[in-house]
Amino acid sequence: MLTPTEKIWHNGRFIPWSEATVHVLAHVVSYGSSVFEGIRCYETPGGPAVFRLKEHVRRLCDSAKIYRMENLGFSAGQLGEAMLELVRVNRMDSCYIKPVVMRGYGDVGVNGIDNPIEIYIACWNWGKYLGEEALSEGVDVCVSSWTRMAPNTLPALAKAGANYMNSQLIKMEAVVNGYVEGIALDATGYVSEGSGENLFLVRDGKLYTPPLGASVLPGITRDAILTLARGLGISVSEQLIPREMLYIADEVFFSGTAAEITPIRSIDRITIGKGRRGPMAEQLQTEFFGIIKGARPDVHNWLSPVHVAQPVGAK
Repeated sequence: MLTPTEKIWHNGRFIPWSEATVHVLAHVVSYGSSVFEGIRCYETPGGPAVFRLKEHVRRLCDSAKIYRMENLGFSAGQLGEAMLELVRVNRMDSCYIKPVVMRGYGDVGVNGIDNPIEIYIACWNWGKYLGEEALSEGVDVCVSSWTRMAPNTLPALAKAGANYMNSQLIKMEAVVNGYVEGIALDATGYVSEGSGENLFLVRDGKLYTPPLGASVLPGITRDAILTLARGLGISVSEQLIPREMLYIADEVFFSGTAAEITPIRSIDRITIGKGRRGPMAEQLQTEFFGIIKGARPDVHNWLSPVHVAQPVGAK
């Protein structure tokens, strides 16, 4: 369960956590008409800093545009500053930030284009998504019987609430069957991604990941890993991946804001590599966590300092 923080941002003002509610007949409740982001704020020697804030806000706005929620009433810069201010107001050293854009109370038909747009931003403490030991020991996963959305059905490039009904089916099936997570295939049978994570595999020193055309969300952490890998001289290929390639890979790992870089030790009870974190995942973890925790130079300008030392008035 979440531990509430003091304030949530709603349409330009801060309100108490308990007041951040929606009507049961709001459009989003019946039709899943929302887009959202998940963003990490990390504790660094210089104070809390948000990882790739601009990229997350841009994807949020892109998702909203795809679903014809174009008039948000706030610029990307204003939304980004609201997220930083939320962390300051709640006096967080580190946290998970979740902005949600949704269609609110109004027309109860399928067409909610005239319904008011509501924007909420919340933050709270959240640990390791797939478990504290997962970063080193890895997790056991399965290939799901549920596939990702086919092209021209639901837009995979949008991080939309409705898409995550598919994710729920993948996740619930995996957990019920004794796995931590599921890997979904796309509509043509190629590897897509996890229920809430992008996927990478290593074979003979080369790093592979499915292309965006395989119903893959354009992950912000996914992009960071591609950038880090190329900087380390690792050969990277974005290509279609057949299911059986998962079983013979030297390493497989998830990436995502929540999962960060989480190794996979088995798929469908088939051991991957040595059954724990492999050397490439460990190397990428070292680079990634070194930057986000302030131990290595932020050469890519990925961190947005919160500057909690600045005085913040009550709101």
